[in-house]
Amino acid sequence: MIAARQRDTGKGAGTRATILARTLDLASVDGLEGLTIGRLAAELEMSKSGVFAHFGSKQDLQLATVGAAAERFRTAVIEPALGAPDGTPRLRAMADAYLAHLESEDYSGGCFWAATSAEYDDRPGPVRDAIAAALDSWLGELERQARIAGSPDPGRFAFELYAVVMGANSRYRLSGDRTVFAYARDTIARLLGELPS
Repeated sequence: MIAARQRDTGKGAGTRATILARTLDLASVDGLEGLTIGRLAAELEMSKSGVFAHFGSKQDLQLATVGAAAERFRTAVIEPALGAPDGTPRLRAMADAYLAHLESEDYSGGCFWAATSAEYDDRPGPVRDAIAAALDSWLGELERQARIAGSPDPGRFAFELYAVVMGANSRYRLSGDRTVFAYARDTIARLLGELPS
């Protein structure tokens, strides 16, 4: 751990961030299994040993990519919603930020979480566990906010909101029709409208 911290300071941290920015985009298109040290070295015009020095193994690279995706999600979706009061206003703000994040096309292949959860849903191991933990954390926060908002079934509410957004992402990726985001916003507004005032 100490060596990793030392390696991630100064120029090394910048190089690592550059590598992870590329891995996030590649994983959204080709999956985490499509990430290789050789491919990244070629695309970033680095040596394989230079990329390897930051991660050590393909699994370390995949886990770091999942961590970087969680950080990007926190910055794009969670943090912008923190100014809204807990409960219904926070749920609305998070849903709006989530859809805006998907519409912004930060990832060439659409939602990182949709791509990687489909890729790893039946593959046991640390990478699957990291993806599942990140999604569980997100659904847990949606459920917590739904509970504060007075939902009679916060778990179901969280699932429905998540399913609507994932459905919009999937349909948009296949059709290219941005109307699905408006449909998702309307559906979420209806879900929020069902919460006690």
